[in-house]
Amino acid sequence: MAVMGKAKEAGLPLMKLIKLRGMPILQQLHLEERLLRTSSDNWCLINDGTNSPAIVMGLSGKLSELVEVKPVLQDRIPIIKRFTGGGTVVVDHDTIFVTLICNKDAVSNVQPFPRSIMSWSGLLYSEVFKGLADFHLRENDYVLGDRKFGGNAQSITKNRWVHHTSFLWDYDVKNMSYLKLPAKVPQYRLRRSHMDFICRMKEYLPRSDFIERTIKALDGQFSVKSISLESIDKKGRESLKKSEKRASEAVLESCTASCDSNETTVENF
Repeated sequence: MAVMGKAKEAGLPLMKLIKLRGMPILQQLHLEERLLRTSSDNWCLINDGTNSPAIVMGLSGKLSELVEVKPVLQDRIPIIKRFTGGGTVVVDHDTIFVTLICNKDAVSNVQPFPRSIMSWSGLLYSEVFKGLADFHLRENDYVLGDRKFGGNAQSITKNRWVHHTSFLWDYDVKNMSYLKLPAKVPQYRLRRSHMDFICRMKEYLPRSDFIERTIKALDGQFSVKSISLESIDKKGRESLKKSEKRASEAVLESCTASCDSNETTVENF
């Protein structure tokens, strides 16, 4: 109550911050969707790496057009289809995930539309990299110079929205070979290969500094309160559990792709 009172006095909305380390990406995305649909609070989730490599596709992504299926099957890399749009990414322990879940009126002058949310996020992260690197928002990507290091996706409901980003602190060159060059690419990519198109954030600042600078930038627009995942109250957890089955059933389906008599399953949620 005291924190909420201070937030109101300062005219800043309250944002609850959960810092995670190594949470599996599928579990993280399930958590995001539940908080988007069952909570009325503003949230920031920061997950410092996921426990094992995975390929994550946007809601409308087509497996055969985006992924080199044969090596993915051979290397047993899981494929996940998230509940938001956006492109296809390979994530692992060197990916840092930042998720912002907000009520539609939480940020002044931000409308619940993709372009408005995207523009605001670009201003937010320009504060994070101020004085460190040549940061820009290019189309729907975060870039340093002309090379991408952050990919974004969104979902917007009647009263709330989620904007989440996977940041390449580092990457394994082999993992990039699992991705095909998509038919639709940003104009600034200029048909560059993955290796020529992306960069490593670790070349610009330490991992912990990025996380702390992100929290500091948020603290300029919200009253940020750090909490643990376990501190979500019992009533909230029960609400999430009740809604989880309905949400999963609404979007869960199996999608198979044949490759030398093998099959792979894409997990949708």
